[in-house]
Amino acid sequence: MIRVGIVGGTGYTGVELLRILALHPDVELVAITSRGNAGEKVADMFPNLRGHVDLVFSDPAEADLKACDVVFFATPNGIAMGQARELLEAGVRVIDLAADFRIKDLDVWSRWYGMTHASPDLVAEAVYGLPELNREAIRGARLVANPGCHVTAVTLGLLPLVRAGVVDASRLIADSKSGTSGAGRKAEVHTLMAEAGESFRAYAVAGHRHQPEICQTLEIAGGEPVGLTFVPHLVPMVRGIEATLYATLKGDAGDLQALFEQAYADEPFVDVMPPGSLPETRSVRGNNVCRLAVYRPGAGDTVVVLSVIDNLVKGASGQAVQNMNIMFGLPEAMGLRTIGLLP
Repeated sequence: MIRVGIVGGTGYTGVELLRILALHPDVELVAITSRGNAGEKVADMFPNLRGHVDLVFSDPAEADLKACDVVFFATPNGIAMGQARELLEAGVRVIDLAADFRIKDLDVWSRWYGMTHASPDLVAEAVYGLPELNREAIRGARLVANPGCHVTAVTLGLLPLVRAGVVDASRLIADSKSGTSGAGRKAEVHTLMAEAGESFRAYAVAGHRHQPEICQTLEIAGGEPVGLTFVPHLVPMVRGIEATLYATLKGDAGDLQALFEQAYADEPFVDVMPPGSLPETRSVRGNNVCRLAVYRPGAGDTVVVLSVIDNLVKGASGQAVQNMNIMFGLPEAMGLRTIGLLP
């Protein structure tokens, strides 16, 4: 059994980790920390876990995280970079669901996240946790940087095109829409039902911190600089991301459907849908799948890719568990074979 600890168990990604790990056949939940809720039963805060999780929240200073085999950080940006080293030195593997170890250029990271990095050497060591790109490196990793939610949807949608070199990588466009849970569990006016309900708006149009992460990943995959216009939107739903992606073909790209099907033929959590499909966010709600559809409108030089994920599962906690399975040599889909919730 893999002994698991979670730092920051009261946010949406934390409770999603609990939901998935509580039914994982090879996991023993050892510790779940929360400074503000220490001593409170987990199931009292999250009643969906009654009968599945018997732990109480523990203070981070008192939790015996070094007794774990792996620790997930479901914390705000800037926390894991100060605490991961001690765990790694104790032989504990670390998976960070925040952004502390995702961007290799520390000047870029500091510009977007507004702080100086506390552990530059760990950034260099960390493996970027997109299994479809870095599976072999993840197997031997001590420290995994779990990708961002928008990043996962956009990258998986554009990856086959950029890898194959069939599009102009300097002119990529990502129009990405996410539900309110993407903003986290903290109370903010713009995610109140009366504010977000029956409305639809863009945000961070001048620049979003997921943009450099997407560019870094695609540049590594394609071997050339990437120019990306990335515009996120908030839609009045709880879960889900739908990314509509646009790229300009360089010439005759051949059969784009076949390109995508071949690229993801062996991937357990990427579903390339039949021609003419329109993937819906509700089809992936609660599961770890990214569904894709590819179009070439009017047989012109523009390719359109539709990508949907659950931002809390494949966009966060499910992907983190997928990475854990790879790191510990378990079947990659263990504990993750759930069906999307309909209606």
